Amino acid sequence: MLRRSGAQTRRCWLEIQQSRYLSSAPAPPELRRLHYPASSRSRQGQAGQESGQLSPAQINRILKANEHSHTLPRGPASHGVLGFHSNTLPSNHPSEDRRSSATCLLGRGGVLFGVFDGHAGPSCAQAISQRLFYYFTVAMLPLRTLQELDRAVEEDRAVPPLLEWHKHPQDHSSLDGGAISFHSLRNYWQERLDEDDEEDNEDDGRVTSALMDAFRRLDYDVSVEAQVHLSLSSPRRVSIPGEGFSLSSPLRVALSGSTACVVHVSNGVLHVANLGDSRAVLGVQEGDGRWSALSLTNDHNAQNPEELQRILGEHPASERKTVVRHDRLLGLLLPFRAFGDVRFKWSPEMLSRLYDTRPDVLSAVSESVRTLPPHYLTPPYLSAQPEVTRHLMKPADKFLVLATDGLWELMHRQTVVQLVGDHVAGLQQQRPIVPSADTTLGSLQRLLLERRGRVQSVLEDQNVATHLLRHALGDDGYGSVDQNRLARMLSLPADLARRYRDDITITVIHLNDL
Repeated sequence: MLRRSGAQTRRCWLEIQQSRYLSSAPAPPELRRLHYPASSRSRQGQAGQESGQLSPAQINRILKANEHSHTLPRGPASHGVLGFHSNTLPSNHPSEDRRSSATCLLGRGGVLFGVFDGHAGPSCAQAISQRLFYYFTVAMLPLRTLQELDRAVEEDRAVPPLLEWHKHPQDHSSLDGGAISFHSLRNYWQERLDEDDEEDNEDDGRVTSALMDAFRRLDYDVSVEAQVHLSLSSPRRVSIPGEGFSLSSPLRVALSGSTACVVHVSNGVLHVANLGDSRAVLGVQEGDGRWSALSLTNDHNAQNPEELQRILGEHPASERKTVVRHDRLLGLLLPFRAFGDVRFKWSPEMLSRLYDTRPDVLSAVSESVRTLPPHYLTPPYLSAQPEVTRHLMKPADKFLVLATDGLWELMHRQTVVQLVGDHVAGLQQQRPIVPSADTTLGSLQRLLLERRGRVQSVLEDQNVATHLLRHALGDDGYGSVDQNRLARMLSLPADLARRYRDDITITVIHLNDL
């Protein structure tokens, strides 16, 4: 149980402290055919004249408010990563996107990056972004290291940090629920200590297993924590003070949901674990200097035929017309895999108890989660099983773009890679324009204007994630940024912005020349 009596107050305090100490400031399948819907510009094109105009200085303040960059020291400790640029631009208020990046300090090490796209509120994305890397680290640590960790906790000694976080000062962070989170994490490593076999091999299969175990176990713990808190309620006692309004409330975390796309880089090997519809796209520079985009993830939604068949095959034939309706799970949810979202996982009896006994929590969450989904017959309908892909880095692999679906709705992956590649190159050595026999003065002028626009854009944004945001919202269709279009997109009022674009979170990981 997660409840503690008065005699356990000291241990509860210890767990909160230990949660602070844990940080300082089978082989995967080959890549299969990837399934992506065509890039859509419908949201962008509809913006029109529905808002006022922003000055260039105001545009830059908005675009650069959350940008972040970090350079890793050269050498083995970087694991093949030079550094990263990251940015996030909200549409929802508050934003439902989150991002994380950290260096693993124990075991085989490595660098972790993640983007998390929440829905029905930010609570689940917030919790997962703070907790998932710890679960992966615990899944990777040798048992002897876990034994030393557990002894340190038992003896009230400081626990060596597991992660070095690389966070923007304004990134959301909360210690609420720290004791519960640490308790669940400790239960996880204690269960690993009870295992009969030691898995100290450091092959790639272990990274894949650790990622899968971490995703599944954290989702399981989120569900259990919510059930424990639900058990504290009864029809006669329908409210725990403050429970319904805290964003870190276990019930609010479990009722909301989040996709996740996580990258682990170690010794020149990339492992990508994806859950939902965020994407990881590799920028590859060909021998002739051109850029190509290699997708390392599949979307888990109705646009992916294999995913659609998977979800239909997990339920009776009698539900074939109701499991997926209007390209949504039970007609409600776009991604077919996600953390949280217990309204697609719990039994009907458990959900009915929640709706009957916790009106305080339900009143504080999105209206869409307050009732039982239609045709809810054979749960669970939603999976937290990630799809893991392994990629051995090559000298031509220059960067990896990790982003939530808000970016991919506006830009094709090849356009994204080309923009990043041009930015990385700085466009300092541009190829000369050689007019053909049928080149007109008008077409030549357009080529020169496009080049000037690209150069100005590169010089304006030192952070390549900001560079992508600027082009995603202001692209004029010719590779340049239309300032009027960009100003309109950024000045949309909060109640309209979500109609034209989603929250966008981008992390661009710069890779070594190996």
